[in-house]
Amino acid sequence: QVQLVESGGGLVQTGESLGLSCTASGDIANVYDMGWDRQRPGKQRESVARISRDGDIKYADSVKGRFAVSRDNAEHIVVLQMTSLKPEDTATYFCYVQIRMTVDPRTIGYWGQGTPVTVSS
Repeated sequence: QVQLVESGGGLVQTGESLGLSCTASGDIANVYDMGWDRQRPGKQRESVARISRDGDIKYADSVKGRFAVSRDNAEHIVVLQMTSLKPEDTATYFCYVQIRMTVDPRTIGYWGQGTPVTVSS
């Protein structure tokens, strides 16, 4: 069993900053890619940022230069630092972790329950 606990969502104004954090826990053998997705109102879920265990990072074009993803491999934490927020960043943000459990040989992706971010104009 794997649990993902997200925190940091909230309401901010255009141009402000916000940090999101996600901690994975449970019967974890290995954690591979981590990152964040988001689902904007009326839109499909999209990948925002991904970071590999070795630190390779990919961002969606819409957030490059404004968002920064990082991770703590020892604590199974992934963080998304968001700056220069825009109204179009308003979405529910979902933590993503790719995990192999100690009791399951499969590598499986997991998503958190989601934390809302609202950017007012």
